[in-house]
Amino acid sequence: MILKANCKINLGLDILRRRADGYHDLETVMMPVAGLYDEVEVTRTEDDRATFTQQGLLVDCPPEANICLRAYRLMHDRYGIGGVHIRLDKRVPFGAGLGGGSSDGTAVVMALNELFGLRLSTEELVARAAELGSDTPFFVHNTPQLCTGRGEVMTPFDLDLAGLTLVVVKPAEGVSTREAYASVHPHIPAIPLARRLRRPVSEWQSTVTNDFEASVFAAHPAIGALKERLLQAGARYASMSGSGSAVFGLFDGPVGAFPLREGEFLHSETLT
Repeated sequence: MILKANCKINLGLDILRRRADGYHDLETVMMPVAGLYDEVEVTRTEDDRATFTQQGLLVDCPPEANICLRAYRLMHDRYGIGGVHIRLDKRVPFGAGLGGGSSDGTAVVMALNELFGLRLSTEELVARAAELGSDTPFFVHNTPQLCTGRGEVMTPFDLDLAGLTLVVVKPAEGVSTREAYASVHPHIPAIPLARRLRRPVSEWQSTVTNDFEASVFAAHPAIGALKERLLQAGARYASMSGSGSAVFGLFDGPVGAFPLREGEFLHSETLT
């Protein structure tokens, strides 16, 4: 079974408060990016274990620590499933705030559910994915969701951006999630994010913000400069995704050749 494990972007990201458990309460709208995905192939084997191969972009962790294998071990221990071979063709940049790894892990959970006839409900799939991380449950639904709590509490969010062009650019440098959270200053905005996103896209730039940007841009000026380059190129709205380092822009129509700098990665698609 081959699945397209697409990534996501964050439309706004408010860090509300630090919790007693060390995590942060946040509010964000996650939106799937259909055209930018990893390919995850899961095949049943006769063994009672998982083997793993990877191609494409290099990932900065040893294979045995990859979230695909973590997802298998989670499902094996809970449901007693048999062995599989997992092949990951990595295409989504990591350290980008695009949730590529989270999507891979959820894809494995979804594939194992089908291959072994577990017949898990959506709620059970969300619960299993949530054991792998905060972003992973989103990819079970894979539709625009208003995410609260640590990001795992989701409510469908109607969003019509059809016809706009999405441009995602990952700079050469990455940002670790730990680094991003270390310097944030939680606060509760006067107007909730969901209400701000109901305004026209043309008003978002002054109202829909990502609370990670201030500290990340201070430590990585090139990422802040990339956001400005997208706005100068005509984006109606530009923002960093998640904790970075990828930045995206929403444009009214087709975008000409966006000038890239050394080490930058670009993806563009028309939203439907």
